[in-house]
Amino acid sequence: MLKELHLKSVGPSSQFDVEFADRVNIFTGDNGLGKSFLLDVAWWVLTGNWVEQPAYPQRNTEQPPEIISQINTQDGAKDYQSSFNFSEQKWLNEHLPPELNEVVIFVRVDGSFSVFDPLRNRDNAYIFTTDTLWNGLKLKRKSLCNGLIQDWVTWQNQPQKTPFKLLSNVIKQLAPHPDEWIEIGEPTRVSVDDVRDIPTINLPYGNIPITQASAGMKRILGLAYLLVWTWYEHEKASELRKQEPMNQIVLLVDEIESHLHPRWQRVILPSILSVVNQLKPNITIQALVTTHSPLVLASLEPLFDEEKDKLFLFEMQGKDVELNEVFWTKQGDTVGWLTSEIFGLKQARSQESETAIEAAEAWMRNDEMNAFPEHLRTQSQIHQELQRLLPGHDPFWPRWIVTAERINSGL
Repeated sequence: MLKELHLKSVGPSSQFDVEFADRVNIFTGDNGLGKSFLLDVAWWVLTGNWVEQPAYPQRNTEQPPEIISQINTQDGAKDYQSSFNFSEQKWLNEHLPPELNEVVIFVRVDGSFSVFDPLRNRDNAYIFTTDTLWNGLKLKRKSLCNGLIQDWVTWQNQPQKTPFKLLSNVIKQLAPHPDEWIEIGEPTRVSVDDVRDIPTINLPYGNIPITQASAGMKRILGLAYLLVWTWYEHEKASELRKQEPMNQIVLLVDEIESHLHPRWQRVILPSILSVVNQLKPNITIQALVTTHSPLVLASLEPLFDEEKDKLFLFEMQGKDVELNEVFWTKQGDTVGWLTSEIFGLKQARSQESETAIEAAEAWMRNDEMNAFPEHLRTQSQIHQELQRLLPGHDPFWPRWIVTAERINSGL
């Protein structure tokens, strides 16, 4: 479990300091401020592996670049300090990944996944592209993973069907709504050029091969498979090594709402937390999740616990990027979240509607109107623009009409 992370002269800011919660850590903020970068570094300090290229230090920095972390290991909490070797162009890491006492899973926004299991591979992580996740991962003639398609059909045909039952339950759990259920169908051939039987899913509108599912559906199916496969293979490795399975999973998810309809966004994170608890009794999970979705945040309101969950915000302060913990406050709905400090919108509307309403507010206060566009400086102009932009049931209409009538009548 990752307890703390301190970055100096690396990333978009001169210094980031994070103290993580034990369960859910949500990171939000504008694009380009460092959310994905933070997950990349968190993955590296936990596993000793970079998914792609390493995080390089800032140029022309005066203070030495450092990555400092505190991690719960098999021997308790330990502090690690990593410095950048400029001559070798790499970070020097003091700790070895086998000290970890948890499985680490990284769900990336591009559809790829990474898995680090100390009982399976003590030196390197398993890095899955979307292709290798579905069709298998091999290294030096060794099959590291059969892939979603083959494992799914194999599990489905096993007499006991233990991993298949878990996969089926996970997929059902991740479905967004009773009216949008997902059930596993029978495998089928889809092409004369492919001799494999392809798994299928039953949806409200019919049965489809998973290779023909939507991008959002494929991400859900890939995540469901990866969770089941990771834990199933972890238990197999535990048997071979004659060790007890670990009791912790660290889950890193970048842009958890990617490709998902709002109905899915509203249930995805609570569903994942519930699914992990099905893998093993009393298992604990630490999740580091980035999001731009007010629905993801709204979905946490029934279960957010300030004792074990935290919300963080990346924001610009002048020319500097800051990462700060934000006090959790229920906003009630997506409009409340959109207009909160987290997303910072004045109104949950189009920019044109927001400007028109601000002009209307200024006119009702008898403010100077020269700061507004020329077509929004008189009552008739503003009224015409409001008619163009706002629906008839908009809650702003009663206030505007009543106030305008009162002002025009001289009351």
